[in-house]
Amino acid sequence: MKETNKNTFSLRSFLLKTLADPVLWYTVLIMTSLMYHFRNRDKEDYEGVFFALGFGAVTFVVGWLLFRVFDFMQKRHILGFLAYTASVGAFALAIRFTLELSQINYPITWMLWFLTPQDSVDYNFWFAVTFFLLFLIFMASVIYYFTRVRYRIFMNFLIFIIPFVIYGKEYEKMPTLMIILLAVGYILLMVYYRQLRDSEDTEFVERRRSWKPIAVYAVIFAAVAALFPKPYIEADRTTLETLINADMLTDKLVEMLNVFRNTTGDQRFRSNVRDISVYEAISPDDLHLKMATYSKYSFDDDTWSVGDLDLYYDERTEELPLGVMSPMGMADAFLEAASLDEDYAEKYGLTKYVKDGLDVPELRTAHIFTVVGSGGLSYNNDMAPVPQNAVSLIRCSKRGEIATLTGGTVTSVGSDFGNTESFTFEYSADTFFLSSKNKEFVDELAKYDYNQLLEDTDDVLYWAKYDDEDKGEAYDYFGIDYRYYDDYLDELLDYGNNKRIKELADELTKDAESEYDKARILESYFYNNDYIYDLGYEKEEGENAEDFIFETKTGVCYEYATSMVLLARAAGIPARYCEGYNMNRREQGYWNQKADHVVTTRDAHGYPQLYIKGYGWTDFEPTVTDNVQRAEKSSATNMLSRAGLMILTGALLVLLGAFLYPRISHRLFVRRARRKAPAEFVRSAMLRICKLYDIEDVNTSAEAAEMVREATGADISETSVLFDRAAYGGEALSESDRDKALSDYVAAYEALRESKKRRGITNRQTMNGG
Repeated sequence: MKETNKNTFSLRSFLLKTLADPVLWYTVLIMTSLMYHFRNRDKEDYEGVFFALGFGAVTFVVGWLLFRVFDFMQKRHILGFLAYTASVGAFALAIRFTLELSQINYPITWMLWFLTPQDSVDYNFWFAVTFFLLFLIFMASVIYYFTRVRYRIFMNFLIFIIPFVIYGKEYEKMPTLMIILLAVGYILLMVYYRQLRDSEDTEFVERRRSWKPIAVYAVIFAAVAALFPKPYIEADRTTLETLINADMLTDKLVEMLNVFRNTTGDQRFRSNVRDISVYEAISPDDLHLKMATYSKYSFDDDTWSVGDLDLYYDERTEELPLGVMSPMGMADAFLEAASLDEDYAEKYGLTKYVKDGLDVPELRTAHIFTVVGSGGLSYNNDMAPVPQNAVSLIRCSKRGEIATLTGGTVTSVGSDFGNTESFTFEYSADTFFLSSKNKEFVDELAKYDYNQLLEDTDDVLYWAKYDDEDKGEAYDYFGIDYRYYDDYLDELLDYGNNKRIKELADELTKDAESEYDKARILESYFYNNDYIYDLGYEKEEGENAEDFIFETKTGVCYEYATSMVLLARAAGIPARYCEGYNMNRREQGYWNQKADHVVTTRDAHGYPQLYIKGYGWTDFEPTVTDNVQRAEKSSATNMLSRAGLMILTGALLVLLGAFLYPRISHRLFVRRARRKAPAEFVRSAMLRICKLYDIEDVNTSAEAAEMVREATGADISETSVLFDRAAYGGEALSESDRDKALSDYVAAYEALRESKKRRGITNRQTMNGG
């Protein structure tokens, strides 16, 4: 019953067919999801979306051209192979060009960039383009081959999980919408090439009608899969992450990545940091492990950078123990000087402390074992994990020269620590300021001219060191701060002359009686003023510590530590920003069964150290962590659930539309009948009746009328005759002819509805035993 049969080439139909190709669109989905992973993370997420969509558009255009080459290959094998080879060659030249552009002033190779977590390296647009070109030719080829040429469901599944593997290697969450689109695309592609594709033995003649229930199924599947609650599983990836002992690759990464560690920012503490074991430890206490210190803050780009006070060598030795600090900090030296010189003791009001002594914190031991190399690599040296209040490094598996730096860190000189090093530190229990006597001692010293106090103490201890070697121990740590105290005042009181920070610091500390009291007030400020710890919070471009303190009040440890350092400096207390790890995860070690602490990359932490007159450098913890779980961005499960609600709502609307569409379409068709010319309406009425009754267009109009009569009893024979006269005879029909065709159409429509109702009642009676 077709009006015409045209075998000539139609550009319009060709374009519609190829541009709507489900294989092409699936390739676009795959490449778009991959390119979102390699976005510029210094920019907003919405910019990353546009970045990915832009590459998706390029995929659509280039992929369409590649698919035409693949079509040609199936028809002309030899010439097609040459065309494909030329295409691969063009891609190779483009990749070579992008690699040349990407290496300009960029220190690492493409492969290292690809293997390294994107948060750990500077963004490189041309590396991203190189990845796009490599994966586009690969993905287009394999997706086309395993669908169009030789359908293999397992290979298609492997292709489907590639984006999830790319995201999973860095513990990054793929956007929920991308997950759902990929899943639905995979299902539709699988159904089409498994069930709906024509073969040598089978021709699917009603593919268009089959797509409707399949599409509804796909939407319902996506909604239910997203909405249905999922169990939370915490996987132990220790074995998987350490199966490969890639020492050479690790060494190369260390060499390359060190260029990025002279400055630091907040991104390394965000939620997509991989959870890889770094250290296992045996320790009676939870501690900070210090890996690096930073002295210079930039409000312009919200970053810290190292200064001379972070990197000067203090003591270098091949023989252990290596001193880090005194068990009582500077207080030990002041008390020792008072015990050696009565005039000194009387001058500074220390006579009573010489007699009664101070409450000395207990010395304890921490054994730390490296698991996957030192995570605190910086400054072209491998840094040891120095525990809070470390007194000395008493054992280390590495042989060679080791040194302390002015920032209180410990580094290997000349060669790096290995991947299996062990360290044993002696440290002082964090109880010094819990003693009222000790605090009173420090507060007493803070009343005097501190520079003069340091000079007088040096005069007493310097000569005592030569008279008695035991007296020299108290002098060693004192000597460091004595030498650099003026530098502390010059460099570690810089808060950018920020007026708002200065006013807040003065207001908060105006009633404090000592520097230690000031420090505790500043530390508690963040806990008492509705600050939120949020791993998922994305800062606006240009945000810095001032914005965090006064406006957003939302961030991670980086923002808290940076803000306390700046407030302390504004209050007149020298302070520095430190990075390392929180050693507070009490678990049995995997590699060392005796270990009772496990430290992973997720435990990376930033915190402030303040210089308290009379004692020295002290750790503080302003980061609000009590509500971390509450304030963290919703998990992938919650996001999927919310997305599921949205999709389920959309699915219900689609189903409602599918249910109401026939009636709405019928009413619109009847209403528009008068607007059409009689001949045109007769043709459309006949075609519409055939569509309603599922009559294929291979039947004549008379055969179609007979099928309608047999199905429902409706008589459309006059309309079938009118159709032949209009479609094949080219006659001009009258208004009455149009009315007759409309009457037959309405009768056929109503008869079909009544027939479906009767079948429904009969089926229900049969099911009920009627």
